Amino acid sequence: MDIFPKEIVEQLDRYVIGQKQAKRVVAIALRNRYRRSQLPKAIADEITPKNIIMKGPTGVGKTEIARRLSKLVGAPFIKVEATKYTEVGYVGRDVESMIRDLVEVSIRMVRDKKFSEVRKKAEEIVEKKIVNAIVAEKKKKVNDIAENLLYEQSLNEYREGKLDNFMIEFDVVREMKPMVDIPVGMGVGIEIGSIFDKVAPGIFPKQTKKKSMTVSAAREMFIEEECSKLIDTDTINAEGIALAEQSGIIFIDEIDKIGATGGGNGPEVSREGVQRDILPIVEGCTVQTKYGMIKTDYILFIAAGAFHVSKIDDLIPELQGRFPIRVELDSLTKDDFFKILTQPDNAITKQYQELLAVDNVELKFEKDALMLIAELAENENETNENLGARRLHSIMEQLLEDVLFNAGSKKSKEKEVIVIDKAFVEKNMKQLIKKFDLHKYVL
Repeated sequence: MDIFPKEIVEQLDRYVIGQKQAKRVVAIALRNRYRRSQLPKAIADEITPKNIIMKGPTGVGKTEIARRLSKLVGAPFIKVEATKYTEVGYVGRDVESMIRDLVEVSIRMVRDKKFSEVRKKAEEIVEKKIVNAIVAEKKKKVNDIAENLLYEQSLNEYREGKLDNFMIEFDVVREMKPMVDIPVGMGVGIEIGSIFDKVAPGIFPKQTKKKSMTVSAAREMFIEEECSKLIDTDTINAEGIALAEQSGIIFIDEIDKIGATGGGNGPEVSREGVQRDILPIVEGCTVQTKYGMIKTDYILFIAAGAFHVSKIDDLIPELQGRFPIRVELDSLTKDDFFKILTQPDNAITKQYQELLAVDNVELKFEKDALMLIAELAENENETNENLGARRLHSIMEQLLEDVLFNAGSKKSKEKEVIVIDKAFVEKNMKQLIKKFDLHKYVL
């Protein structure tokens, strides 16, 4: 996707408040990927991504920046926690599983794209199949109508959506073949059934059974089935692996938790072991998956952690060297919280307004109320655990608890308007406000 860094930052600004430096860094990394794709292969092969490590408290936008970045360009993205992995030889997930997870996401993205390309053709095939089933059901009840007339009538009703809840019966094929995955090491498995399909097709008998389903449910099932017939699985797998290799983004969270916090043995040794196992993945290696081999050389890795106890320098030098770009994210202030409540396309206030609109309730937020909510969030983060923007979720749930509980219970056709002003916040959050008032007098 040909998009410039300034445009990337503008798109990220729609969802993440502040953190200008972090946005600039990831925007440059993304643009460099496009630049590399335009170079001759001999030169492009020499250019690897400059991996990024983010330092900052939870809830300030680290994950959201990476996730929105991947959505912006349609890149396969996964988030993993470094603490979920253990060094080779210990019980736990091996680090190569992050690559296999990325490939799964990538394959799914390619499959969805291919499905959308053939969906129209599949819908035409399915339409005929379902209308024939509808006609068959109707003929059981009315047998004296000409079949061609019944078909045209049913076709029109089907296209108008009038028969979505109509029950139809059809034959479902069940293939009696084993669907067992045989582990072959490093988390990779082989499906026995797929092997027999290629070596000796038809060796396992097919059985059919009658099944009843609504037209709408059958339509989606048949479309999925027909799309699968119209596309080539091997092509999807090959394109999926290529997409993961060239455009994949892996976000490794909690990397500070596997950093050394002192000398000695025991847990310290285990943490270093995980780092050493992650190292070849980030450096560039080849990983076996059930879809084929994938090279990790050009995957972009973004690591993040709060680094309250440990420091980035506590990671082993070799791993530090694979994350040459460091960026520190800022803690959120009262002004930031106010912007988070009002500016993003997915602002939490807009989410609650949409949710309550379902029950015919119009929620209106006054500026003075939002300023007070922002102040409460800042104070809570300063006096308790710093949860970043996630603090707003707990405050808003507490603030709107009665509204959410009672909305829709009157079953009135008239829209109910509820204004959230400063007085409303003071009334519903009085315990929290009282706590902070007391703090003013504590030396």
